[in-house]
Amino acid sequence: MISVEEALEIILLKPGSYGVEKVSLKDAGNRFLANDIFSDRDSPPFDRVMMDGIAIDSNLINFKEPDSFLIESIQAAGDPQKKIADKNNCIEVMTGAILPANTDTVIPYEDIDIVNGRAFIKQAITPKKYIHRQGSDHKKDQLALGKSKRLNAADIGLLASVGIDKVPVFKLPMVAIVSTGNELVDVKEIPQQHQVRMSNVYSLQTALLGDMVVADIFHINDDEAILLTEFSKIINGYDVVLISGGVSKGKYDYVPLVLEKLGVQKLFHQVAQRPGKPFWFGIQEQLKTHVFAFPGNPVSAFVCYQFYFRQWLFSIFGNQLKLPLMNLSDDIIASNNLSQFIPVILNTEGNEVSIVTNNGSGDLFSLSAIDGFIYLPKGDKAYPKKSSFPFVKIT
Repeated sequence: MISVEEALEIILLKPGSYGVEKVSLKDAGNRFLANDIFSDRDSPPFDRVMMDGIAIDSNLINFKEPDSFLIESIQAAGDPQKKIADKNNCIEVMTGAILPANTDTVIPYEDIDIVNGRAFIKQAITPKKYIHRQGSDHKKDQLALGKSKRLNAADIGLLASVGIDKVPVFKLPMVAIVSTGNELVDVKEIPQQHQVRMSNVYSLQTALLGDMVVADIFHINDDEAILLTEFSKIINGYDVVLISGGVSKGKYDYVPLVLEKLGVQKLFHQVAQRPGKPFWFGIQEQLKTHVFAFPGNPVSAFVCYQFYFRQWLFSIFGNQLKLPLMNLSDDIIASNNLSQFIPVILNTEGNEVSIVTNNGSGDLFSLSAIDGFIYLPKGDKAYPKKSSFPFVKIT
C-alpha cells in the first residue's frame, strides 16, 4: 500500500498525448490552448476616445479665462480618423472613436456647454486626459495567451480581438466509464430488494463534461469470462477507462485479475487513504490506454476522480490543477494510519469550511450536501481551527 503522494506522483508520470485540433471560437471555452497566441496589432490599435465630448489641441487652452471652440464636425466610433482644419476649433467625439488628428485632449460633455455650434469650457481641465493610448494595453507581436492555458470567457474575447476564429487546442481523450457488479440495474428499472440503480457512472460522466470530455457508459456483471471479453473491447477502443467497482478483496472482485490478463500493467493497487483505499491504476503500454479503477462506493469513486484523475487530466495538457488552501472552522485530529479526504461545506464568504459527517463511503446522498473535501495527511497530529488544508472542490 502506497501513500497518497506516491500514488499521485506515479499517475502524473504517465501522461497521455492525443494530438492537437482546431475548434471554432464558440466551442473553445474550457479547452486547453495548444499553441502560444500573439497579438496581431497594438491594443488599442489607435488612440481611443474614452469619453463623449470634444477633442482639442491643449496648447490652445487659455488658463486665465474660459475658452470656447467652434465645433467643426463629429468623430463617431467606427469612422475613419478626421482632422481639424483649424487648430483653434474642436471636433465632437464619441466614446470608442479614434482621436482626431491634431488633437491631444478630450473634454467630456459634463465640462462644457454647447451654444450655437460652439463649445464653452465651464471649468479648468487636465490636458491630454480621457485618451486610451495606442498599445498601452498590449503591443503587436507580444504574447497574448500562453500554451496550455485553460480558456475562460475572458480568453475567448481576447482570441476574438486578435482574429483567432479557429482555436488550436489539445485533443481530449476518448473515455469509457465502466461499472461492474451484479447488484446494479439501469436507472430506468425498479430495483428488487437486493439491487440498486447505477449512479457512479452518471456522476463521473457529468464531472467529465465539466472538463469538456464526452464519455461513453458501460456496465458489466461480475463474471470473469464476460469481464475479460468486454474489457478487451473497451481497452482497445478508448484512450482512458474509468472503472467503478470490482477492485477490493471480495471473491467477485475480478477487475485486477482481468486487467492483468489483458496486459494492463499495474502501477499500484491500494492507497493509504480513507475513503478510496482499494484504488487501482495501470496502463496498457502497447495501446497507451490508461486505466483508473475506483472503488464502487460512491464517495470513494468521487474522491479518487476529483483528486487523482482531474490532476492527471490537466497535466496531460501541460497545465496544473491547483488545489486552493482552505481554513477549517473546527479542531481536528488526523488518523494514525491513513490520509483522509474529509467532506466539508463552504461558509457564505467562501473562505472557510466546516466538516460534515456522513455514513461512510457508501453514503451517496451526502455528496449532494457538500462542497468538496479537505485533504488531511496521515499521522496523529492535532490541528486547531483556522488550520489550512488543500481543498478538493466538487465539480
